[in-house]
Amino acid sequence: MAKQLFGTDGIRGVAGEFPLDPPAVYATGLALAAHLRTGDAAPEVLIGMDTRASGPDLAGLIAAGLEAGGAGVRFGGVIPTPAVAFLTRARNLAGGIMVSASHNPFSDNGIKIFSGGGRKLPDAEEQELERAIFSHLENGIQPARAALEPDAALATEYLDYLRGIVPAKPAYKRLRVVADCAHGAASELAPAMLGQLGVRAEIMANHPDGRNINRDCGSLHMDALSRAVRETGADLGVAFDGDADRALFVADDGSIIDGDAVLLLAAKYLAARHRLANHLVVTTVMANMGLEKSLRAAGIAMARTQVGDKYVLEEMTRRGAALGGEPSGHIIFRDHASTGDGLLTAAMMIEMLAAAGKPLSALHRQFAIYPQVLRNIRVKRTPPLDQIAGIREAIARSERELAAAGRVLVRYSGTEPLVRVMVEAETAALVKRHADRLVRVVEQELG
Repeated sequence: MAKQLFGTDGIRGVAGEFPLDPPAVYATGLALAAHLRTGDAAPEVLIGMDTRASGPDLAGLIAAGLEAGGAGVRFGGVIPTPAVAFLTRARNLAGGIMVSASHNPFSDNGIKIFSGGGRKLPDAEEQELERAIFSHLENGIQPARAALEPDAALATEYLDYLRGIVPAKPAYKRLRVVADCAHGAASELAPAMLGQLGVRAEIMANHPDGRNINRDCGSLHMDALSRAVRETGADLGVAFDGDADRALFVADDGSIIDGDAVLLLAAKYLAARHRLANHLVVTTVMANMGLEKSLRAAGIAMARTQVGDKYVLEEMTRRGAALGGEPSGHIIFRDHASTGDGLLTAAMMIEMLAAAGKPLSALHRQFAIYPQVLRNIRVKRTPPLDQIAGIREAIARSERELAAAGRVLVRYSGTEPLVRVMVEAETAALVKRHADRLVRVVEQELG
């Protein structure tokens, strides 16, 4: 049965509207408390949030639901999603919750749930939770809000964990780094982490007001960061998203370094140090064909999963891989983390750049990228795409014509009412022709 509340990355929507209205959020806390209970001991759950104005209200609602269900609550305040995952695992808690809508605008919010191991829940468990949430709503509940006080020691513990993975080295003092914090969860911790490393850091978009998260900044809006890197002569720019579980980069020449390029650089770096388990990288169906080709040339295999870093981690665990991620910047270093971690990725990039002794622009030129386009079409309804004859036939036609010279992927977004059309091919002309045609068909059928 298809999930109704959970998407690619938790429950997401407009704050205050179903499924993020008070009854549904409170019911989510109630359902999760029961789901996490084992034996007679009360489960303890950590809650964190990003900087959205709606965060405290949603955190209070879900905390009240947890407590009404017999669970204990710890509150981290504004901390990154990967900090919630790490602390849940490190403190042996029953679960963790992050209140965030990641890269979405401030009016949206969401609920990301982690198990005791700091991993996102499998689909089957999300379906169980959905059934319990709907049951509570059908029975009628009176939502309440808990008063929460953040524990500052939790953020410090996360910074100490990062320092243990990538400690400061004298070589880092030569590096100049510009960081865009997206006015989000990285706003305080990213400057602190860069200070720990000893780089010369300049910080952008680190003054959240509850409404400016991701607004013309962060990993979806990198023009200002690119300009800042060029104008200051920086060695590296890093852009986080709202909850800092992803990071994208800017090279010294202002060019954008996406998650595919990071995976290639990290794979080569780890392999040279005998730290790339099974010489394998796990990524998603969105990864560029150029990444697969470049990894193969380096003697490294690549496996693909469906979109979502939790699916990447599941496959990494199954196949014993140490490195995986997505083009969007979710990078998982499985020896250290159980989810994408933007701050850890930034620290690793600094380590790799210092070790290379070359500009990032020179390292990036090793990556032969296939032309690719991703188009988003807002839709009014979301029937299964394979049941719409016009779309199904258009995809089949493009796949026949491209054959081994390209790829087509048409799918629904897991977080927004969008159809995403991705086309990749050997030439930009091929990409444009097929993308334009597919977009027209999707708009005719669903727009």
